[in-house]
Amino acid sequence: MMISGMTGFGRAEGALDAWSWAVEARSVNGRNLEVRFRGPPGFEGLERAAREGAQARFQRGQLTVGLQAKRSEGAGSVRLNLEQLERYLAAGAPYVAAGLATAPSLDGLLGLRGVIEAADEVEDPEVLAALEARMAASIGVALNGLASARGEEGAALLGVLDGFVTHIGALTGHAETLAGGQPAAIKARFQSRLIELAGAAASEERIVQEAAALAVKADVREELDRLKGHVATAHSLLATSGGVGRKLDFLTQEFMREANTLCSKSASSALTAVGLDLKATIEQFREQVQNVE
Repeated sequence: MMISGMTGFGRAEGALDAWSWAVEARSVNGRNLEVRFRGPPGFEGLERAAREGAQARFQRGQLTVGLQAKRSEGAGSVRLNLEQLERYLAAGAPYVAAGLATAPSLDGLLGLRGVIEAADEVEDPEVLAALEARMAASIGVALNGLASARGEEGAALLGVLDGFVTHIGALTGHAETLAGGQPAAIKARFQSRLIELAGAAASEERIVQEAAALAVKADVREELDRLKGHVATAHSLLATSGGVGRKLDFLTQEFMREANTLCSKSASSALTAVGLDLKATIEQFREQVQNVE
């Protein structure tokens, strides 16, 4: 197993006796796991199967599980709605008595809306239990399909994310090379400025002392060490199966924190440029991490 994405789709179909159904499971990105179930009346117990099935397979994402079921025509019985029939007869009686209408035929009465209706047939408990069990199994198949689709998305994301982390590591190495020249650059800049202001009164000792103090403030070795550590951690997480999206999201914040500090401490335009490239790459990494479970 590898990292998993959070978007995907799964579908399953099934049938038993007069019943047939289809299940669709889909998911999009989400900070937590949220499961919504939509099913036909009378099968509310399947919501539990959907929720437990999703919780067993996923850690994050907004999931929607929909089940549509139908019973074949003619499978159920029908009944005559006498109350509705009598209402029609009562409504037409004055017109028939006044000679304004002829007495209705039986065929005509039976064709009126609501006179003939499907009977609410109560399923045998054992039959209903078997039907729900088969539908629950179809929900599991649809969720498995969704998990497979999310896994495919994760496989596609892995190469992209690993490429960003590798680039962050390369930029960190380049920044480390440039940072090695910061003390000399700081000293030269301070010396030039002090001589410009103090002239001959600018002693070498003072220049060294002040430049050293400035160099300490501009030292970025800790930031670079932490960046290298974060790169190693990111590679390790990407090689780990399961839900690592939250950890990668947190790591992205740490990446950006160090890159911001690097830019603020930079004493050269070259190092600043590398820091800005780092921030841009980290932001691209962050956007893709939002798709990881």
